[in-house]
Amino acid sequence: MTDLSFYFDKITITKPDLPELDQFVEQLKIIWDNKWLTNNGPFHDKLESALAEYLGVPYVSLFCNGTIALQTALKALKISGEVITTPFTFPATVHSIFWNQCEPVFCDISPESFSLDPDRIEPLITSKTTAIIPCHVYGKPSDTKSIQALADKFGLKVIYDAAHAFGIFPKQSGKDVWGDISMLSFHATKVFNTIEGGALIMHDKAQKERVDYLKNFGIAGEELIVGEGINGKMNEICAAFGLLQLLHVDEQIQKRQLLDARYRHNLEGIKGIDIPQIGNWYKPNFSYFPIFITDDFPVSVEKVQKRLAQFNIYGRRYFYPLVSQAPCYRTLPSANPALLPVATELSSRVFCLPLYSGLSTTDIDYICSIITGCN
Repeated sequence: MTDLSFYFDKITITKPDLPELDQFVEQLKIIWDNKWLTNNGPFHDKLESALAEYLGVPYVSLFCNGTIALQTALKALKISGEVITTPFTFPATVHSIFWNQCEPVFCDISPESFSLDPDRIEPLITSKTTAIIPCHVYGKPSDTKSIQALADKFGLKVIYDAAHAFGIFPKQSGKDVWGDISMLSFHATKVFNTIEGGALIMHDKAQKERVDYLKNFGIAGEELIVGEGINGKMNEICAAFGLLQLLHVDEQIQKRQLLDARYRHNLEGIKGIDIPQIGNWYKPNFSYFPIFITDDFPVSVEKVQKRLAQFNIYGRRYFYPLVSQAPCYRTLPSANPALLPVATELSSRVFCLPLYSGLSTTDIDYICSIITGCN
C-alpha cells in the first residue's frame, strides 16, 4: 500500500470539509436502492430547492462544475462579440468567454474590491460589447450597484463569477446584486462543496427552464431539441453530498472566522504586510486569507512562499500571473500590463495563506511566526 503519511503532514492552502462518513453512506444506500444516478434525481432536486432557500434566491440550477455553468450562462443569454472581464481571476472565467466564441476584453480592478473598477469599464465599451463578467474575489463583493448602472445605461448583460462568494449576500437581493445570472462553484476547495459542482442563480422561471434545457443537451422532450446544449448536469452522489454539507456550512464558516481573526491578530501592524479589510454590507464567508507583501517587508513574496514550503506549509499566489498574461490571451490589445496597473501590481504581491476549518489557532501562530521571522 502506498504511504500517504507525507501528505497528511502538510499544511496546504485548503482542505475540504467533509460530512460524517456514516451519514454519507446512508445517502449512498438510498441511491443504490433506487438506482437513480443522474438526470434530475430526488437528491438533485432537493439540493436545488435547499440552496435557493439558503441563499434567498428565486431559482437555482445545479451543474457538474462552475466552468460548464458559466459557459451555459453565456449561451443562455445569447452573448456575442466582446465581453468585459477581469484579469485577476482563475483562468476558467476567461476560458468560458473564449469557448463561447466571444472576445474577452480585460479591464483593470479596484484595489479595494479586487474586482472590476466601474470607472474603468465605460471607456472599454464599444458597439461590439454585449456583456460584463466581474468576479467576486476572496469572498469580497464587486461594486454591483455601479456595474448594474453601467449595464442598464448601455443595454449590457451582467454575469457574475461568484465562485468565491457563497452566502455573502443578503437574502432577497435582486439583479443589482446577482446581475442577470450568477455562477457559483462547489469545487472541493470552496467553503461549500459538492466534491465537484456548481450552479447558476437566476431571477425568473423562463430563464431557469432555458438553462435547464441547455445543460441537458438542449433537450426539452424525447422528440424536441430547443438549443445547442451541453451535458452539465450534477449527479445524485454529488447532490447527496451537498445536502449534508449544507447542514454544517454555517458552522464551518464560524470556525474559519476564528482563524481569520487569529491571522489578523498576529499579522496586523507588521510593516510590509497589507491585509484586506472586511466590509460591513455583506456577510464574509472567510473563504481565503490573502496578504499583500510590499517593498517594506524584508523579503519578497517569492521568498515568503519558499520559506513556508521549507516547513511543509503551502500557500498559493491567487492570482499570479494574471490570466491576461497566459500565452493564449497576452496578445490581445487589452492584455497589455500598462493598461492594467492595479491588477499587475496586486498580482505580483498577493499570497493566500492556508485557511480551512481543520486548522488550529496553534497552526496559525506557527505559520505567522515563520512569516514574521523572514529576513
